[in-house]
Amino acid sequence: QVQLMESGGGLVQAGGSLRLSCAASGFIFSIAGMGWYRQAPGKQRELVGTITSSGTTNYANSVKGRFTISRDNAKNTVYLQMNSLKPEDTAVYYCKGWGQWGQGTQVTVSS
Repeated sequence: QVQLMESGGGLVQAGGSLRLSCAASGFIFSIAGMGWYRQAPGKQRELVGTITSSGTTNYANSVKGRFTISRDNAKNTVYLQMNSLKPEDTAVYYCKGWGQWGQGTQVTVSS
């Protein structure tokens, strides 16, 4: 079955960096578009960015220039590099692929 497992979340000070990973299994990762989403307390889940099977990326305006999505098809893993983090980036971050969601990983940015 399809499984997506996020990791790399944690507590970081404003201005810091984190790299999230999403390990995928149960589908042909190399042909799948993947996405990162986030959900802050009391808010709807929102798109952070996407990466196509060929590596083309697209980002929400709120993270453009600070976040970078990449993928390693040999490792069936998609990454979210987050730099210059802000308190408003605090959320549970989810990856999505092949129609499935991961369980999420908490990112907390302190001011």
